[in-house]
Amino acid sequence: MHTALKAYPFDFKQRSAPPRGGAARESHPVVVVGGGVAGLTAALALAAQGVKTVVIEADDTVCYGSRAICISRRSLEIYDRLGVAEALLAVGLPWTGGRSYYRDREVLHFTMPHDQNQKLPPMVNMQQYYLEEALVQACEKAAGTIDLRWNSRVTAVPSNDEQGALLQVESGRDRYEIQADWVIAADGGRSFMREALGLQLKGTAYEGRYVVADIELETDLPTERLAWFDPPSNPGSTILMHKQPDNVWRIDYQLREGEDPEEAVKPENVLPRVKAHLDMIGQTGEWSPLWITIYKANALTLERYLHGSVLFAGDAAHLVPIFGVRGANSAIDDVDNLAWKLAAVLHGKADRALLDSYSEERVFAAHENLKSGMKSTEFMAPPTFAFKLMREAVLSLAGDTPGVRSLINPRQTSAIAYADSSLNAPDSEDAAFRGGPAAGTVLPNAPVVLHAPPRAPLDGHLCDHVPPGRFLILHFDAGQGAPADVADAHARLQREGVDVDLLPVVRGAGAAPQGVHLLDPTGAAFRLYDAEAGATYLVRPDGHVAGRWRSARPDGIVRAATRILHPSNSRTGGQP
Repeated sequence: MHTALKAYPFDFKQRSAPPRGGAARESHPVVVVGGGVAGLTAALALAAQGVKTVVIEADDTVCYGSRAICISRRSLEIYDRLGVAEALLAVGLPWTGGRSYYRDREVLHFTMPHDQNQKLPPMVNMQQYYLEEALVQACEKAAGTIDLRWNSRVTAVPSNDEQGALLQVESGRDRYEIQADWVIAADGGRSFMREALGLQLKGTAYEGRYVVADIELETDLPTERLAWFDPPSNPGSTILMHKQPDNVWRIDYQLREGEDPEEAVKPENVLPRVKAHLDMIGQTGEWSPLWITIYKANALTLERYLHGSVLFAGDAAHLVPIFGVRGANSAIDDVDNLAWKLAAVLHGKADRALLDSYSEERVFAAHENLKSGMKSTEFMAPPTFAFKLMREAVLSLAGDTPGVRSLINPRQTSAIAYADSSLNAPDSEDAAFRGGPAAGTVLPNAPVVLHAPPRAPLDGHLCDHVPPGRFLILHFDAGQGAPADVADAHARLQREGVDVDLLPVVRGAGAAPQGVHLLDPTGAAFRLYDAEAGATYLVRPDGHVAGRWRSARPDGIVRAATRILHPSNSRTGGQP
């Protein structure tokens, strides 16, 4: 239920499917169904590892309307690896915190974690069409690897098993079949692929609805997340505001109990409420409406994301409430987890069983996101009278009682730690560390300098050195370079066909080794990793820690990497 009232200041280019050779059946290693955020990101992540994809997208333009608007630091780190972050930062509006009001009184001012060690902001606002356009342009540059077919749709899935999936596709009058080794189902909340395989999402669907309105408004209000509970302009409701590029503002407000959604979303009913709110906050200048839609919060997921040769990702796999901005961000995390595993299987470097860990880890992540999203939803839109009473009590006290303000915090998305993942090294010495990233956790960032003679030293950040599709051994060093046994472990893994890099990390005050290494000029990396000379981390291609050791354990490093890629051997005790 969408209403477009005025054109956005954006060029929605119409695109068409490229001409085919007319063959009745094609064969491809990977077909991505859905050309939204999840599908396009998956295609780019696979292309970065030399895997060709065909992307089937039903529309002929990027999405219309603001939709997902907040891109997290974790997502930006993923896009930085894929070469897209620069384009996003060029258009997006970074922000670090926000404010919440109860009626007309400020009751919370929160700030997300951010310090001098970070390369990227904690959050960037932009309309989803800007994100999709940046991804499309990156896909078009990879045209030899990514075949993006607009105005095309899957109409049937005649077969699907562990040997592959057969898809029936139509594009205008063109009808053909694709035999795919693997299919990534990224076709959104109303997923045809999910329906075709007879799968259902499970969880909680909330009754409360929100109207979403995009407006053009020129104002000097800063970029931050703004929320009003029971505001004088709309008593009994909750209102959210986010600033976006091009002087576009997103306004979400909760419908009152008993309101007819079909009537409530009509412009004649929406615009007076928007005006009342703008008047209340002192924004009395000219504004114009662009787009109106309605939203219902859902907390739903499949319980398994791998079915035969079809892998589900994004909204096709799970629907997360918008509060805390976990929707698109969790989709980006899904395909980052999936892409390196699928590429390793396709390149013959890993067993098919590795893909079971995609389902294991991302279903766990979905449940973590759903738990946080449900807490936020129940505060933003109380589902019962008891919840409403509790919220009013918290909001009434928050202005004068700092101890209760944390209950208002919107719980913005953060990277999920796979603490109990089957991929974590069993002998990881997490208990020996007082801090730093444990097994399953995403690497923290820190400023470092890359020394790779004969090239000049290059300033950057540690996470810049997690290359797509490759493992990384980080050895914290006293200045002599990686010891012979760590170098030997690196060489052993390479001989076994594992794509892995070795990087010593040296304190700024230490003597520098002769080979390629990272210099830690401020000591931030050593502090963040709770590292002393000899500490060693094995990092997965998605930036999660596989294991860590206080002193180098060459055999442990080799076992951890080969166990990830060949899980069936580790279960049976065989050798890869």
